[in-house]
Amino acid sequence: MLRNNRIAVVHLVLGGFAAAIVARAAEVQVWQGKQWQARATRQHVAASSTPAPRGLIVDASGNPLAESRERVQIAIATTELRDPRRVHRELARIGLDASWLARLSDPKRKWVQLPGSFVQADVEALLAMRGVYPTRVGERVYAASGGAERIIGHADPQGVGVDGIELVLDSLLRGTRGTVSMVKDVRGRRFETRDAASAEPRPGKTVALTINSALQEISDGALGNAVAQMGADGGDIIVLDPNTGEIRAMASRRKDAASTAAMAIIEPYQPGSTLKPFMAAALLARGKARVDEVIETYNGTYKTAGRTIHDVHSAPRLSLADVIRFSSNIGIVRFSERLTPKEQYEALRDFGFGTPTGIAYPLESAGILREPGYWGPQSPASLAMGYEISVTPLQLALAYGSIANGGELLEPLLVKEVRDLDGKVIYTAKRRVVRRVLSPQGAAQLRRLLTGVVDSGTAKDAEMQTFAIGGKSGTVRGMSHGRYVAGSYTASFVGLFPADNPQFVILVKLDNPKGAYYGGKTAAPVSKIVLEAAIAARDAAIDRNALTRRRNEPVFASKDSGPKTNADTPKAREITVAAGSIDEIKPDSARDPGENTSVPFVVNLADRKRAPVPPIRVRPIPDVRGLALREAVHTLHESGFRVQLGPGATGTTAPEAGTPLRTGSIVRLYTQQ
Repeated sequence: MLRNNRIAVVHLVLGGFAAAIVARAAEVQVWQGKQWQARATRQHVAASSTPAPRGLIVDASGNPLAESRERVQIAIATTELRDPRRVHRELARIGLDASWLARLSDPKRKWVQLPGSFVQADVEALLAMRGVYPTRVGERVYAASGGAERIIGHADPQGVGVDGIELVLDSLLRGTRGTVSMVKDVRGRRFETRDAASAEPRPGKTVALTINSALQEISDGALGNAVAQMGADGGDIIVLDPNTGEIRAMASRRKDAASTAAMAIIEPYQPGSTLKPFMAAALLARGKARVDEVIETYNGTYKTAGRTIHDVHSAPRLSLADVIRFSSNIGIVRFSERLTPKEQYEALRDFGFGTPTGIAYPLESAGILREPGYWGPQSPASLAMGYEISVTPLQLALAYGSIANGGELLEPLLVKEVRDLDGKVIYTAKRRVVRRVLSPQGAAQLRRLLTGVVDSGTAKDAEMQTFAIGGKSGTVRGMSHGRYVAGSYTASFVGLFPADNPQFVILVKLDNPKGAYYGGKTAAPVSKIVLEAAIAARDAAIDRNALTRRRNEPVFASKDSGPKTNADTPKAREITVAAGSIDEIKPDSARDPGENTSVPFVVNLADRKRAPVPPIRVRPIPDVRGLALREAVHTLHESGFRVQLGPGATGTTAPEAGTPLRTGSIVRLYTQQ
């Protein structure tokens, strides 16, 4: 009996133990199953994120300005290498420094992270070796240069925008990072497996700017040449479409090499005489002056509020039209005395001075326009001459845009549209009117005044033989730390092209040019160079059909108070000019003495015989290393790419050889160290 009881107890204990095991197994496998599964995954599976390619940034025609390409960083576990000599040969082939090869032979080093990153196709043989561990990274490549690069900005090695458009639209350009899972063994070595979960990175969206690459290159080149030839400290050029507010080109140069931003947006300056047309606009709009009204200008010397004002072009009396034409300080001050401080302030404020324009760019400056309560006795006269106020080149160009488009102040546009990965447009910029600042009649009246400045006033060096130009030059003393600097000047010119129906507003500003420093002699000729090159270019955002309908005479009778009659107008001569060339138009100095130079030209732009354009497709960039420069350029052209030369390792390209790229895109070819 006792024995049976003992057996029953043993069975009971064994049954309880078995039940406990089953219960524990159920708890671990059922209730705690996901927890233990996650722990096992952490121990045996290594997950890492892969960078997403940043979205493309293209110009208005779709040419790439900034794009991303995938590269790999390489780390080597020296203890796992089976053929160190072969590894050394491969590293030497890709140009790795000898000091890094020595590190791989150091027995104290078990892990070596190689510097830089590599194109995967160049290191395929190395990646196939045991002990070599790659990490995929993204690299940003910029086809743009000069002013366009200042607009676009840069992204850091982690793919985050740090300035410019890259910063403003970082959330759109950044994309979604992917994940890669690999199985680890007991030694921590990683192996790819089909069963490991992974997610592909999703590239960022494509951003199309309003910038025209051809016009941007023209502006960059013209500004660089002007700064070098005149010994200037720097300068800016802005070209915008006054009818839409779209910025077509924006170039900036500064003596400080660390300056990398678009200074035309963030650095204000005193506009000087380029502000005078807005004083005239305020007077005309309020009926306080007429264009043909004459006022005493005292032969170039006038005292007011304890200061003496001088004119470069002295005269006993001038009409308002001549005050603008010859940039009379005395005349504009005397006319502006008819405005109250409130009216003067409101007129400048309404044209957008003293407030940000709202452009999609970081750190935009609002400029300075003080309220009348902070003015001194001399402030009204100073403001009339363009002093005691600071504006950015962009603000001033937009204000002139209102004169060009019939009186509407527009918000500037730098981003044209945004497209997703599938090419679907998810955002399109629209023309936005901030306010109406002029009546259409008032704007036309100002365009007549500005045409007179170019055809017979202070900016005759901006005059073109074939098209009427309107504009205003300005020269203002330079400042440093709030004080005027002797012998330092800022020269500027703002032009309307063509004068009667402007397609462009072009602003040129030069900081402290040496020698001749007047805006009409320095900045105005630069605007002419830009416009002539734009006309000659194949694609510079110019409506050529509209230009061919325009005549060489000023559409507005700027030299006479009344319009010209048909009897007074000489018959126009027609000249056919090959498209892309303006060399056949003779300057005045090259004409026969007896030739009637007052006869206008009607220019017929002949159709250019265009080479057949290859259909749009994606092709890999050919490897041109080792080829002569001419042969390399020819090879890239044959593949359908446009070539831009730049300094760098001879024969290399950006993007690199083998990168798939749409035909018609720009490929930068490096020609020297």
